[in-house]
Amino acid sequence: MGIEKHLRITGTSTISWKDAVVQAVAEASKTIDYLSNVKVLEQRARIDGKKLVEYFVDLELSFIIDRDRD
Repeated sequence: MGIEKHLRITGTSTISWKDAVVQAVAEASKTIDYLSNVKVLEQRARIDGKKLVEYFVDLELSFIIDRDRD
């Protein structure tokens, strides 16, 4: 039986919310093995004048616990 752990992180981008998700998952995958799911919990953006200049996403990442890992 597998055990799944959940971790909440925030991703950022100056391009889009989608890019913030992609960047956050790519960065998390560098140090977390067995990533299995991502859930977008919240999206928000910073405004400068009349323009969106920075995008933020709160994510819940799921990954499988490997009990046999050394």
